[in-house]
Amino acid sequence: MPHPLDAAAVRNWCVQALDDLGRARETIDAINVYPVADADTGTNLYLTVESAARAVEAACAGEPTPAQAVRAMAHGALIGARGNSGTILAQLLRGMAEEIGADEDAEGTGDAEGDAELLRRALRRAAVAARAAVAHPVEGTVLTVAEAAAEAARSAPGDCAAVARAAWTAARTALEATPDQLPALSRAGVVDAGGYGLVTVLGALVGALSGERPGGPVAERAARGRARTPRAVADPGHDCAADGPAYEVVYLLEADDDAVAALRARLDALGDSLVVVGGDGLWNVHVHVDDAGAAVEAGIEAGRPFRVRITHFGDRADRHADRAADHTAPRAVVAVVPGDGLAELYAAAGATVVTVRPGEPPAGGELAQALRRANAPEIVLLPNDPELRHTAAAAAEQARSEGLRVAIIPTRSPVQGIAALAVHEPDRRFDEDVVAMTSAAGATRYGELSVAERQAWTTAGICQAGDVLGLIEGDVALIGTAPDEVAVAVLDRMLAAGGELVTLVVGADAPEGLAEHLEDHVRRTHLAVDTLVYQGRQSGPLLIGVE
Repeated sequence: MPHPLDAAAVRNWCVQALDDLGRARETIDAINVYPVADADTGTNLYLTVESAARAVEAACAGEPTPAQAVRAMAHGALIGARGNSGTILAQLLRGMAEEIGADEDAEGTGDAEGDAELLRRALRRAAVAARAAVAHPVEGTVLTVAEAAAEAARSAPGDCAAVARAAWTAARTALEATPDQLPALSRAGVVDAGGYGLVTVLGALVGALSGERPGGPVAERAARGRARTPRAVADPGHDCAADGPAYEVVYLLEADDDAVAALRARLDALGDSLVVVGGDGLWNVHVHVDDAGAAVEAGIEAGRPFRVRITHFGDRADRHADRAADHTAPRAVVAVVPGDGLAELYAAAGATVVTVRPGEPPAGGELAQALRRANAPEIVLLPNDPELRHTAAAAAEQARSEGLRVAIIPTRSPVQGIAALAVHEPDRRFDEDVVAMTSAAGATRYGELSVAERQAWTTAGICQAGDVLGLIEGDVALIGTAPDEVAVAVLDRMLAAGGELVTLVVGADAPEGLAEHLEDHVRRTHLAVDTLVYQGRQSGPLLIGVE
């Protein structure tokens, strides 16, 4: 029986899409040859939809409108998007959400004809939004499949289920034609992996609206006769883009529209496969580049990048033979740290240190001088504070103008800097070292205890002067009066998401015995989690890192 376009349908769509992608994941991975044959498109699409499904499930704990449910789906896909195809799928969902939510918190049209027209417009807007997000659209990809689906939906008669079925049928037909449009697919004898995934997602939409799942794994039928031996096609040693960039860089970014426009231009000049999706201050950035550090730094200049993921496309040492000299070049790490104890810790690990006092951030000239003082042609800069991103970028640019090679790791706390420094290996190639350090920093969640100086509004409520504030990722999560109680609560919240190592940096204002109390708590309540304690002597009671 046909189902209306409501929140329950959106929830069912997510559940069915996740199930169908789970079944098709290995097949999609196996035919993934464009733009890079890294055999992960199916996995990336699955993880993207998994994030979307979690967001919808959370929204459905209440009684969401159709607009709210689709917005939750789009937002979940945006923050969890993986890879090129996952990022494009997130933008397709965002386009649908923008159309369905045009009337804020609309309760639905109330009739089958109105819902069908809304779905037609949503699919059209999705296709347009996805194409606009890709810097250099290519035919024979998921974009082509999305446009075919939207075009068929526009003229399809009937209710929502009929519109969805028409879109799915046209998408399947378009998928079959992708090898005729894209030489890389024709050579490999496969259809486009991203398009395959979209056909699967649209099939789930048909099931959610009609109650009748399309017969069999449709995408497999579309690929039959072309994917002769999919596993051989996705041989990790085979790269259809052998001359392409070496790294995939993906991150979430908080930035305004003007900054993102400039970011697109800069990243387009750095690499290819550029897709920037999102809006309303939150974006998902995906690009393939040779200089991963420069791609991350571009994000720092545009706003606040976080959840940075950098993936190397296999061993391409031969292609980078012209950089062999970099392998043996001396390299330095420059770090900005608050507190003499942290300065000693970083210096002992070999870093050149810029020590700052509360309320006295370093100027760009001071950082540039520290980069020169490091006396190395290659330098990694750890700002360890989100407020220093522009200052760090200016100092790095000044150093580059003097012939130095500088990469900024977007560390937002000294504990992230500690994690990055722990994996630093000056003997490996510069790009590889930057990738490893960026990944280690990004995998470290950070928290902090501070004391309120005055009454103020916070994300956890109103605090009074003297209250102990527990911050997680820069936001106030808890307000209390006892430092040990607040610290335990912050630790428990951070470890609820998992973790293997807790780093505690004890500040000058920490109560006696705080670190020992926390160590004991972790040992008793969080099995298999190790704890490291450093005397940082920074302002404030405590810094916390969880890896």
